[in-house]
Amino acid sequence: MSTASNDAVQTPYVVVARRYRPQSFGELVGQEHVAEALRGAIATSRVGHAYLFTGARGVGKTSSARILAKCLNCVTGPTATPCNECDICKSISTGDDVDVLEIDGASNRGIDEIRELRQKVNVRPSRARFKIYIIDEVHMLTREAFNALLKTLEEPPEHVKFIFCTTEAEKIPITILSRCQRFDFSGIQPTSIITRLRQIAEAEGLAVEDEALELLARRAAGSMRDSQSLLEQLLSCCSEKITAADVHRLLGTAGEQRLTDLSTHLVQHDAAGAIADLDVAIREGVDAGQLIDQLLGYFRDLMVAAVGAADSSFLYVSSSGRGTARNAAQQLGLDTILAAMQILDQTLSRMRVSTYGRTLAELALVRICRLEDLEALGTLIGQLRDGNAPALAAPAARPLPSPVASPPSGNEDSLAGSLQASLKKNEIEQPQRPVTPVAPAASRIVDAAPATKPAIAAAPAPAPVTTQSAADHESDEVESLAPLVKDQVDRAWRQALQQLAGDLTGDHAGTANSIAILAPNRLVLKFPKAYTSSKSYCERPEPLAKLEQALGSVLERKVKLDFELLPEEPVAARPVTPTGPAPRASLEKLYEKSQEPFVQRAVELFKARPVRLTNEGTS
Repeated sequence: MSTASNDAVQTPYVVVARRYRPQSFGELVGQEHVAEALRGAIATSRVGHAYLFTGARGVGKTSSARILAKCLNCVTGPTATPCNECDICKSISTGDDVDVLEIDGASNRGIDEIRELRQKVNVRPSRARFKIYIIDEVHMLTREAFNALLKTLEEPPEHVKFIFCTTEAEKIPITILSRCQRFDFSGIQPTSIITRLRQIAEAEGLAVEDEALELLARRAAGSMRDSQSLLEQLLSCCSEKITAADVHRLLGTAGEQRLTDLSTHLVQHDAAGAIADLDVAIREGVDAGQLIDQLLGYFRDLMVAAVGAADSSFLYVSSSGRGTARNAAQQLGLDTILAAMQILDQTLSRMRVSTYGRTLAELALVRICRLEDLEALGTLIGQLRDGNAPALAAPAARPLPSPVASPPSGNEDSLAGSLQASLKKNEIEQPQRPVTPVAPAASRIVDAAPATKPAIAAAPAPAPVTTQSAADHESDEVESLAPLVKDQVDRAWRQALQQLAGDLTGDHAGTANSIAILAPNRLVLKFPKAYTSSKSYCERPEPLAKLEQALGSVLERKVKLDFELLPEEPVAARPVTPTGPAPRASLEKLYEKSQEPFVQRAVELFKARPVRLTNEGTS
């Protein structure tokens, strides 16, 4: 074996992210504000004793800490431009310098490690000006470790500098934050990532398509290290040129044309076409979750186009597809786009914990295809609220839904006239019911007559009605019956209570103080204030129906019941009660029995409630 081949075998491979790590502030990409501030601090001799670098992964925090250490300890320094040639600069770059200690906060997070650090800070550096501690992921330290570090961090020896790096600054105690100069590292712009990746590809002697670089930068989501790791994967499998197809195959994503075709089916509400496109994409190796993630990004750009933002705001649609995206945004409308984004976001969350990823993806596509024109729906609701709603034609039978269509020409005037006439007639025929001033409005929701709703679908003009309406018939029936009198109502109430004896409804109703006539065929039951719970029980739909049916059977007519709560004052008259045990005693007895464990368990199992107390002696 030749000497060259021996060297190739013995030389360890260094990954791209390490080989092309920035070695000076001038090479730091996307963090110019941090580089400028640190350069100024060194130039004016205002270097602090503790710094905190915070930001997302792969944006240059640890690289900046090493560059700052080289600036302070370089043989030509302190200087803002280290030479990167001296032994100190080279050892710091490789992480082997004895005076620049890089500590992993996740592995050295206890109080014992911090105590050991406190003992060593008083030892002067071996050969450099400063002893520098770089603690990565410092938020992983325990609370006790942070407390042990406070005094040393606030007043360290003059030869010691601390540089903390973290991705979660909110987990660091405020007592530590107040002792550090904080620098926030922002996400790197895609254009900066593309420029740096192109430089690396040229240095590696490999050609890369611009579209492929765009895809890598977009997938990196602001992380330079992530983009370099993806590029290295492509360098290992592509020998001549990296294309966009290579990137899609590596990431398991769909090509732009596939994504455009799928979104076109969604815009046209073509569910069958969308599912067919999804099937083809999956057979080509596209991951269903990645495709839904791409669609969410695509609809994000549609939202940006719908609100009228500039082309520079697009993040996921390429420059060649922005015209198509704007047309799609105009067809869908902002409200429909927002609804589709919610569907896609919910689908992504569910796919992370489900083994039926493809089914969930297909469900999301079909739901988006079934979305109607929500902006037109809002306009229609506004017109209905104002009373100026045009009549809409009934939609023809079709395999898939489409946006709300306008009414056919030629029928607008007749349909609108019919609708307005119907609305006016309903307003005239709606009976005006008397309102009890004392009873709360919510207590009579059950008795309120349902309001007549205007029909949405178009219909031919109604023929003249010759028969009596339901309201007229009810009015004639009331006039034909003799008016109710107080004694008659009292007797009927006592008989109704006897019919309900032993029932929980009758027990609660029996606590009423009196019953009065409110209007023809309308009675009001008055409860003392102490029996508010009984009044509330009787207002429920089921007990109310029982009471009205019992009274109606005795009076031989249909009656309606209202409920009223009397003010708290002495009442001379005894409650109108049936013969037999006092209702209050019966209620108390029923309550006692309902608290027994066996009864409580039965209520819990069968979702029931106690309504009647039978004789204890019976089996």
